[in-house]
Amino acid sequence: MKPDLRLRWMRTAAVAAVCLSLFGCATVDARDPRDPLESWNRSVFRFNEAADRAVLQPAANVYQDVVPSLVRQGVTNVYANFSDAWSAVNSLLQLKPTATVHNTMRVAVNTVFGIGGLLDWASAMGIEAQPEDLGQTLGRWGVPSGPYLVLPILGASTLRDASALPLDLQATPNLVVNEVAARNSLTGLQLVHTRARLLGASGVVEDVAIDKYLFVRDAYLQRRRSLVHDGNPPEAEKEVRWDLDEEETSLASSPESASAADADASAAAPGPTAAGPEGRAAPDPKP
Repeated sequence: MKPDLRLRWMRTAAVAAVCLSLFGCATVDARDPRDPLESWNRSVFRFNEAADRAVLQPAANVYQDVVPSLVRQGVTNVYANFSDAWSAVNSLLQLKPTATVHNTMRVAVNTVFGIGGLLDWASAMGIEAQPEDLGQTLGRWGVPSGPYLVLPILGASTLRDASALPLDLQATPNLVVNEVAARNSLTGLQLVHTRARLLGASGVVEDVAIDKYLFVRDAYLQRRRSLVHDGNPPEAEKEVRWDLDEEETSLASSPESASAADADASAAAPGPTAAGPEGRAAPDPKP
């Protein structure tokens, strides 16, 4: 290799190394404070993607091709009827009388006139579903969402929603089935049926998402926030860093600590540039 060509190659390699280093630093600094477990979550996300491609998606395609649409709709209605009953309970826990009445009427109408929920007469009568779950109930009463989590097989969640999931998952036909084999079969049917309903949506995500993980995460968090606030979330919320240790989090959330920190900041920087409690410049003290 000629000396000038070798020197040019070395310069190019050095520039590339610097660029990669800067890109890596920018990636670390840009970590979303809602997702301190991003490395772990991405690993689980990749596992879920692999399991979906190998098992769930092929099974869902077969299910959709073999089972008539009328039967699939009946399965959807039955699961929705159990979900409406759980929504009625959570509406009551959230002190929402209108939603409680709507969800209770849906269950009554579809159970009695819809042959145990196979037919959705309530929607035809204009009684629309108002879905509620235990995660929304906890959020309604001020429980923070906590860090974003990706659960094996179950997918996107948060610490709050994951803690409510064991009870939320009971709102299925499994609740009234005692035989283990039958319960396992119903669980498998629910997984495959749910995946079959998402076949079209997953294709759209594949087409539009540059980073599928970020797309799913942001969509999930935005949707859950909207559901907790009944479609009218506050315009701005205080950013919470879930990656702080326990001591820092308690100090940051304590009003007394915040007041003490403001006082220390004012004492440390006297004069026209000292900030008041709301960030405005404080006037010079008169002699």
